[in-house]
Amino acid sequence: MMAITLLSVSACFVSSDMPIEYGKPDSEKAILIGLARDSRFRSEILDSIEELEALTVSAGATVIGKRVQVKPHPNPAFYIGKGLVEEMREQLQETEGNCVIFDDPLTPAQQRNLEEALEAKVIDRSILILDIFATRARTAAARLQVELAQLEYTLPRLTGAWVHFSRQYGRIGSKGPGETQLETDRRQVRQKIDHLKQKLERLGVQRATQRAGRQNLFKVAMVGYTNAGKSTLFNLLTKSDVQTADMLFTTLDSTTRVMASGYPCHVVFSDTVGFIKKLPHQLVESFKSTLEEVSLANLLLVVVDCSDERFEERTRQTHQVLGEIGAEKVPYLMVYNKIDMHPEFVAPPNHGEKSFLVSAREKLGLSALKAEIVAASEQFLRGKNHPKHL
Repeated sequence: MMAITLLSVSACFVSSDMPIEYGKPDSEKAILIGLARDSRFRSEILDSIEELEALTVSAGATVIGKRVQVKPHPNPAFYIGKGLVEEMREQLQETEGNCVIFDDPLTPAQQRNLEEALEAKVIDRSILILDIFATRARTAAARLQVELAQLEYTLPRLTGAWVHFSRQYGRIGSKGPGETQLETDRRQVRQKIDHLKQKLERLGVQRATQRAGRQNLFKVAMVGYTNAGKSTLFNLLTKSDVQTADMLFTTLDSTTRVMASGYPCHVVFSDTVGFIKKLPHQLVESFKSTLEEVSLANLLLVVVDCSDERFEERTRQTHQVLGEIGAEKVPYLMVYNKIDMHPEFVAPPNHGEKSFLVSAREKLGLSALKAEIVAASEQFLRGKNHPKHL
């Protein structure tokens, strides 16, 4: 089982010769923490903690406890109350736990204070997702995008790292070697960020050139919450063999296939990275060039796992991300997948957009979906042959 390679900011130092290193302990035993502002939201937070558990397991760690605290406002120093901090310390000692994962973002000061009080690694959901992306990235573009997101997340946290270092080695005063090294590290990280952005810009130009060659093709992008079955459906529609697995974020790199047989024109299918609640904005920003495949599509297939009891919330999250990347106006079809696991499922009304009940695994309902894609491509072709006059 793969250990989580997570960033512990208080032990992070940057040199010009090597990338930021993430600690790799032999095993990770994690306690998950959520904060509900009001008892009425406790069930919502519990759902989010369940998803956090799936992310933690996907990263290769073992969950040894889950806690949700009801507290109107986060503690500025520890995020959670001091009483729970003490309880957590005792629980970690009793269970030999070595990691605490928070469902919400922590400030650098909160993370540092918690690590000192608990004597354990403390991370948040954003770091966890960044780590999973880092381990799943396969192409050069995906690796660059993930590294950029990691560095942008790390930059504001370097101050905390050097405060921790100064305490360890007795640095006194506001000036001195510690601060000099901090400024050096900040400059190196900024230079690395600029370098990565330049590389991604060059890749973006290549993508734009490739897209220009597909301008007259009908483009279909598959989107949806992670682990909804997009890649399995993509394989069936395009006769491909994209990797699939029952885990979060199996697909990070957009995969494109051009189909001609059975369609009135060439159709470009794209399988994209899955969405998730509380997706770190650094990832959204760094993956924008990849997600442009979505915003420039002629048709979206919004794939939903209808066997998930939280499918409506997952659908809302998907549409929220579509809005963030400028794809909210692209026509779409709702594709409720895994109907074999929920045969009594009835599709909810969705503002006039057509819905399809399918099972990619059992190959059910696919003919109706393909017929609709054919009809949409025919309409696209008619529009190309008879453009509207302004």
